[in-house]
Amino acid sequence: MGQTCTLTGMILKSAPAGEYDKRITILTRERGKVTAFARGARRAKSSLQAATDLFCFGKFEAYEGRDACTVVKAEIRNYFRELHTDLEKISYGCYFLEVADYFTRPDSDASDQLKLLYQTVRALNVKSLDPRLVRRIYELKTLVLYGVGPQVFSCVSCGKREDLRVFYQRRHGMLCGACCGKMAERAKTDGGWTAERAKTDSGRTADQRKEAGLELGAAALYTLQYIVSSPVEKLYTFRVTDEVLAEVSAVVERYMAPYVDREFHSLSLLD
Repeated sequence: MGQTCTLTGMILKSAPAGEYDKRITILTRERGKVTAFARGARRAKSSLQAATDLFCFGKFEAYEGRDACTVVKAEIRNYFRELHTDLEKISYGCYFLEVADYFTRPDSDASDQLKLLYQTVRALNVKSLDPRLVRRIYELKTLVLYGVGPQVFSCVSCGKREDLRVFYQRRHGMLCGACCGKMAERAKTDGGWTAERAKTDSGRTADQRKEAGLELGAAALYTLQYIVSSPVEKLYTFRVTDEVLAEVSAVVERYMAPYVDREFHSLSLLD
């Protein structure tokens, strides 16, 4: 056994290993994503059986090995058991775990990502919150914490902060009305660029998505700005209309696509 350590985190993955063990992945505050084994955790009387299930959040005492840690004790603060009785909630929750697993790395400070994940899973149990909105907030804020958030406070072409109208994927942010007009005039001769109300990108190629600007209403733009700039603790404190949610969803879905090179299994139950 190596040196002992205490890790604060949430279980992202949990799978059988050997006859009685579990192999788990923990998103930790101190060391990012950590792979660990829980010896005997699948035995009926093991204290680690429930403590190493998905979503468990708390403190994990472990010994450090050459390639992985061995968890020997856990102090769980939240099991999120209520998620397991609702198919929609568990599907969203598992998707959030998959996204966290994809965008986080070992040996890094993941305190912000862990805080975001924990608050997001908690938000699934707030009856007044639409889980579809929770999803889009989580996706966009994850990209912001990853360092690739969109520019939604000024025009990506001229820098103007007023009259922002269209989200332009190719430039990773908003265009003002004047720059949209210039783009439209140029498109008359060069072709390619269009601006339209937010709608599904189903059937479009990646290049077509890049060239099609999405017209946004003021409420949708403000929602995007709020998500990008607000601290995690204040993210899940508002609701929007179905129309605004549709616009926000179109932007986030389009913006996230280039940064993901795999399919998330949980989405098959949601989409």
